[in-house]
Amino acid sequence: MVKLLGASSSSARWAFGLAGALPLLVLLSARWGSSGHYETGVILAGLIDLLGGEAGHDPTTQAIVELRLWRAFTAAGVGAALAFSGALVQGLFRNGLAAPSLLGVTSGASLGASLAILFLAGYGPAFMLTEDLGQATLLLPLFAFVGAIGSVTLVTFLASPGGHLSIPTLLLVGIAVNTCLGGLLSLMSWLLIEDWEVARSILTWTFGVLSDRTGFHAATVWIGVALCAGAIPFVSWELDLLAGGEEDARSLGVNTKRVRAIVLIAASLSAATAVSVSGQIAFVGLVVPHIVRQLTGASH
Repeated sequence: MVKLLGASSSSARWAFGLAGALPLLVLLSARWGSSGHYETGVILAGLIDLLGGEAGHDPTTQAIVELRLWRAFTAAGVGAALAFSGALVQGLFRNGLAAPSLLGVTSGASLGASLAILFLAGYGPAFMLTEDLGQATLLLPLFAFVGAIGSVTLVTFLASPGGHLSIPTLLLVGIAVNTCLGGLLSLMSWLLIEDWEVARSILTWTFGVLSDRTGFHAATVWIGVALCAGAIPFVSWELDLLAGGEEDARSLGVNTKRVRAIVLIAASLSAATAVSVSGQIAFVGLVVPHIVRQLTGASH
């Protein structure tokens, strides 16, 4: 009991410390960019203007500061979403090498975003063409999100013959679907190699992009994180018990089917939300959960 209380206290200290460091890191991130360096006061004044105040920035400086702040807010949300998804997947599969990409989320989202880029570039139906920047900004993450959810649904369906979901089969099917979708993306890039601007946009999305993010992107990913975090009270202790195996967990009263469904839905939605606003950003969902475990312990 003493050891448990000590671990809990240490975890709480790390949680508060990291939460307190996040605003500082966002502020530091906004100070530097390709257009130069801004002092902290300039960034804070820009934040006041962004929140509806009147700090008195000139329009050019304010526009640059806002772009940097939205980039930082989006980056923090994407990191949180991918890390949360990775922690859930690793806990469910009881495998430290598991990552959101195993579920087909990232490849599906990239395929959806690539299709949106093609439509906006004139390769799709005429009604998809738009000169409205707001509509284009909305279309890309929407297609990416639909692609991610569609890919996860396909993987889950193929891995559930007879209605019974098998974790080993899920992993194998996820790898197979990822490979197939990756092949489609490569084929698309090859067919468009002479249309450099379109090919460049698709290539950029496949390895992630955080530049030119807006309030829409930041709000999308943070709302997704908040919604998916609602699963924590329903799976945290259960994932700890699953670490000893499904049979032991069931003998202790864990409804493994319910936990599996909640974890897969939350992990998929969280990763899909991240990829839909930033593209594929590798390693975050794999590495960050391990770093947090080193600081706070293995308990979910």
